[in-house]
Amino acid sequence: MSPQIQQEFSCPFCSRKIKNRSGLHSGADSYRPAQDAVEEDPPPHIGHDPSQCTQETHPVLDATPIGPSGHDLPPGAKPTLRNVPDKHNWYPFGSRVEFETAEFLFTENQMPQSQVDKLMQLWSASVLQHDDRAPFADHKDLHQVIDAIPHGDVPWKSIQVQFSGDIPDPSPHWMTKSYDIWFRDPNIVIETLLSNPDFDKHFDYVPYREFEPTGEHRWENFMSGNWAWRHTDILANDPGMHGAMLVPIILGSDKTTVSVATGQNDYYPLYLSIGNVHNNTCRAHRNALVLVAFLAIPKTDRKNEDSAEFWKFRYQLFHTTLTHILSLLQPGMTKPEIRQCPDGHFRRVAYALAASIADYPEQILLSCLVQGWCPLCTNMSNNLDEPNTIPWSREHAEYCIVTFLLAELWDQYGIVGDLTPFTNDFPYADIYKMLSPDLLHQLIKGVFKDHLVTWVGEYLKIRYGEAEANRILDDIDRCIAAVPPYPNLWRFPQGQRFKQWTGDDSKALMKVYLPAIEGHVPLGMVHTIGAFLDFCYFTRRNSLNESALDNLNRALERFHHHRRIFQEFGVCEHGTKGFSLPRQHSMTHYRHLIQEFGVPNGLCSSITESKHIKAVKKPWWRSNHFQALGQMLVTNQRLDKLTAARVDFESCHMLKGSVLSGTLQEVGHQCSEGGSSNEDSDKGNGSDDDEIQMQDGPRVLNFVCLAKTPACNLPSNLNTLAHHIQQPNLPLLTQCFLHYQLQNNPNVDPNTDHIQSPDLSNCLVSVFHSAITTFYAPSDLSGLGEMHSECIQSTPCWRRREAHYDTGFLEWDPDVAGMGGLHVGRVFLFFSFCYDGTKYPCTLVQWFSMISDGPDEDTGMWVVQPDLDANGQHALEVVHVHSILRGAHLIPIYGQNRLPLDTHYADSLDTFQAYYVNKYIDHHAFEIAF
Repeated sequence: MSPQIQQEFSCPFCSRKIKNRSGLHSGADSYRPAQDAVEEDPPPHIGHDPSQCTQETHPVLDATPIGPSGHDLPPGAKPTLRNVPDKHNWYPFGSRVEFETAEFLFTENQMPQSQVDKLMQLWSASVLQHDDRAPFADHKDLHQVIDAIPHGDVPWKSIQVQFSGDIPDPSPHWMTKSYDIWFRDPNIVIETLLSNPDFDKHFDYVPYREFEPTGEHRWENFMSGNWAWRHTDILANDPGMHGAMLVPIILGSDKTTVSVATGQNDYYPLYLSIGNVHNNTCRAHRNALVLVAFLAIPKTDRKNEDSAEFWKFRYQLFHTTLTHILSLLQPGMTKPEIRQCPDGHFRRVAYALAASIADYPEQILLSCLVQGWCPLCTNMSNNLDEPNTIPWSREHAEYCIVTFLLAELWDQYGIVGDLTPFTNDFPYADIYKMLSPDLLHQLIKGVFKDHLVTWVGEYLKIRYGEAEANRILDDIDRCIAAVPPYPNLWRFPQGQRFKQWTGDDSKALMKVYLPAIEGHVPLGMVHTIGAFLDFCYFTRRNSLNESALDNLNRALERFHHHRRIFQEFGVCEHGTKGFSLPRQHSMTHYRHLIQEFGVPNGLCSSITESKHIKAVKKPWWRSNHFQALGQMLVTNQRLDKLTAARVDFESCHMLKGSVLSGTLQEVGHQCSEGGSSNEDSDKGNGSDDDEIQMQDGPRVLNFVCLAKTPACNLPSNLNTLAHHIQQPNLPLLTQCFLHYQLQNNPNVDPNTDHIQSPDLSNCLVSVFHSAITTFYAPSDLSGLGEMHSECIQSTPCWRRREAHYDTGFLEWDPDVAGMGGLHVGRVFLFFSFCYDGTKYPCTLVQWFSMISDGPDEDTGMWVVQPDLDANGQHALEVVHVHSILRGAHLIPIYGQNRLPLDTHYADSLDTFQAYYVNKYIDHHAFEIAF
């Protein structure tokens, strides 16, 4: 790589040579009174502007609003008023305090019943002298009040299913046992979803096609996909459907384990959502995905668990159960039903089975195919990546079933011929067209962890023998453990050496694995994993156009080209069979599936995995573990009621501010905006909170706030502070910064003396150990405004241990995309000072320079090295805090030498000579660090 030409500038105040003026001009336009400088106002709203795109909506099923009884409305009619509670009626709660106490105890804290009783006793004792009482008498009173909430009540029902075939004598236990299946009426569940005002502004009523100004087709939410438009075309052939609203039904099913203890510890939840809700709402866990059933899990003894009869019964039980539950929706699939929508209007809605979120084994179960075959195309199981693929369809499968014998179907076509998918009982439904891409299980846990990481270990053993391979793997583990910290980055103190891997473990390893193996394996393997990572991160973007899909295909082609190195070293079998792996093969279908259903981040199984925690695992842990399912159902029902109550109270604007500020206003006291309510005291306070948070808006590009509370026991004089932190040039650097700020302030005369020689000797300085940066990151976990916030630390003592100085991206030229418009700096100090009535929030950064004019050819990541001045010391500069875009993550270039055993992650940014700019730390970094 050719070296990058570094341009130098002279500081107009001290004539010091510097590489750039990012710190000198950043924030020059940001002048505010002293009292407002730290609490920054967000910049103007940004984001995807629909006016920049051309949107074509379906002309026939156009979701025409109607009256509650089905009568036509005049143009421009206002929505029907909801039956919302009175603004001061908290029924069944006595007050806001009671509601928020119930929500805190049952939903947030999930306090055990005995502790609730104890807390209420203490509360009652503390207010007894004032002739008052606690919000609830005990946990029973709490539960009774929650049960009385009139909203969100979708009761549970049960059916019993039993084997209906011929029973031999003696008979296996599974043939005579009855299986309980608990479910909710999906019609009522969908009615509740549709009427949820929380989804307003985050809901599509009509399928649409969106085109960018360049003419490129753009896909994002489910209703932007080709499936929704195509299915609406089919429904449009029925005049009775004209003016209706399509409601695509999305199902998700996956077994989950709640404990490794004995007894029943596995459950089989079935979830339901609708395709009208935007992806960001689903990812923000706003109850857009609802638990609708617990399916049965038949079990038998070892003698019978592999028998054909038991295997077939399990399949039939699954499909029969889904048919029974979903049959309640069948009338609404052919004749529209009147439902109220999030905007308050009533519409005629038409249901349709649209998509299924499932991992590969579940997809095989759903499609009634044989393990090892693709559920999307008819390629042979020993040549899955054959290019001329024919997609599966209901018609194709039915033709094969009536044409060939069962043995031929199994061996030659991968079809289980004596089973029928549940979708065959519903109009227009085709299970082979419903299977959505699965990033978590197929790619992250499957291709990455189970294939590529395992293959690297097998290569090392083949190449070096087991003893030397273990030494190399130990060094790779030390490299992984030495990665510098970053918010929400899982640490691997022992590398990869732990037994039970979760999806979060695999996702965390993906972020740091590539630099750790470079130098230990051939470059072809580095290229293979780099291409795979690019594919995953392209797929996870919030929206994709045709050019982005072309990039996706190119990454897939690179992956297919470079993975052959594993065959060359004998890790994988030669020929087409060596890579006939269903999870890897699924990557070839991603472009088509994105065009069908929109981007995968709205349909990924990570959403159902997250729902497992809330709907299954936590309710199980709250139970007494004896016949726990009944207790879990009640817990879920109460959680839904509390969620529905919050939505209704919020729709009446009854939950503004904190409960304390609201109560103070009720009793006639004023609570100032920065008053004593402490409702935001946990935000930006410089505590040990290093997690990334989802923010609900507003949608802006980014903004940075220093911690609200300055650090204690530090000098407030700039010269004294410089001596205290051992940075003698701090006053001079601050003067350089201020000189440029004043020169570029349009409200200040640049010819005055205090501009030419600003005196900071009497300025009071406040030091902060952290700052919160909030930025628009729609591809990552984010709130409804698709905003994301993270804490950047700069503290000499992190959690009473070592120092912690984070790195960040600082904006150099906003008009240049990618790393050409960014610099990387390490934050050594956050501080602010007042000068001439204006407060300046600043940061002292150490610069890192890119060592070439492009990313590293092998890893695809940019390489930076610390800047040094003429004396060999770190090049430092004071910049405006507004120049920080977000945090950056650097990973050392470890080289081929073994890492010392005592290497500690806290020292990594001070130890190595060069670093990768880790674009895989999150999806927003991948979008900007190119």
